[in-house]
Amino acid sequence: MPEDDGTPDDATDYAHRRIVLTSAARIRPRPVFWLWTGRLALGTLGLLAGREGTGKSTLSYWIAARITRGELPGQYQGAAKAVLVCATEDSWEHTIVPRLMAAGADLALVYRVEVLNADDIHVGLSLPRDLLAVDRAARETDAAMLLLDPLMSRLGDLDTHRDAEVRQALEPLVAIADRTSMAVLGLIHHNKSGSADPLQLVMGSKAFTAVARSVHTVVPDPDDDTDTRRLFGTPKNNLGRTDLPTLSFTIASYAIDTDEGTAWTGRLEWGEELAASIGDTMRRAADGREDRSATSEAADWLGDYVASKGGQVPSADAKRHGKAAGHSDAALRRARERLKLVVSSDGFPRVTYWDLPVASQSCHPPRGDDSTNTTDTTRDQSRQSRQLSQSGRDGADSDPTGAQLLPIGSR
Repeated sequence: MPEDDGTPDDATDYAHRRIVLTSAARIRPRPVFWLWTGRLALGTLGLLAGREGTGKSTLSYWIAARITRGELPGQYQGAAKAVLVCATEDSWEHTIVPRLMAAGADLALVYRVEVLNADDIHVGLSLPRDLLAVDRAARETDAAMLLLDPLMSRLGDLDTHRDAEVRQALEPLVAIADRTSMAVLGLIHHNKSGSADPLQLVMGSKAFTAVARSVHTVVPDPDDDTDTRRLFGTPKNNLGRTDLPTLSFTIASYAIDTDEGTAWTGRLEWGEELAASIGDTMRRAADGREDRSATSEAADWLGDYVASKGGQVPSADAKRHGKAAGHSDAALRRARERLKLVVSSDGFPRVTYWDLPVASQSCHPPRGDDSTNTTDTTRDQSRQSRQLSQSGRDGADSDPTGAQLLPIGSR
């Protein structure tokens, strides 16, 4: 006989349904218990959203690893707990286990969740069909978290864009989480709307973010030109603070020794905390897209212009020619900062110059010279160039010794 998952199958079920009334005076108030203090509450559903390739899976396995070691700040800090993982997109042998190892997880406390049908064939966990089995697994392992990677794959034939069908799967899942005092973390992708609202970016029906008590987001850091730093924040937090700091992290390559050789994976490395919320950061990023595009174009032009002038130009000339090329003063200033041009001044009246960094001026600096000596040499060359330029603006290109004066960077 098939298991009863609590959802009506035919008219007979409706005939046996009844309303139950409970006085609020009989309901005992309870505090919120946190699996991850301030971010993920026990007995609730949380979402971890982001574009593909932003590191949200690596982050989720970092969380799982901390739980198995009793190291996650919260209710179970100091007490190792089990984690249930239902993952379908990544290979356990090639991806998930190496990630867990890189994060320092106790593998004995991480359980792969699989479903076998009547013919002993592996099929995916389906909600709400397999909810009672999830309940039993959580109780048997005393799990603190169920990780669904990704969440949408667990909804089977339900339409993930229809609120009623999404709630049909998620609301009973939350009831199971509450009964077992287990947190559920579902990974979900961002859509391609381009919205600056982190909740509007969550793919599928709005019921996903409505049912979840917390929504967490991973986005690229808009201020990181290397495109390696990620920002993690919590734009929705019904049971806790809404002003939590935004956390930054990078993913570093990590080698795992196996019986068949070295396996490479990624390991999460936390960076600084940012005072701005993830929502503010995403709105600023959206507002700055046009500015960043203008900055990139200006940086391409400015780098070529300074290089064509031997690695050094008067700033007034750069601004004048840059404006003629269609670049604003603000874009040129940001471009100068991106290129890390050295700003210096000399002479009377004082003239300001923009110089390419020393490393950019010569791919092969003199051997045996430290960075200080190289910088001093370049400054001496710059000073000599300016003195000659100021003393003989009639086109003379030789120094007092008669040696030809070459552009800085060509020596």
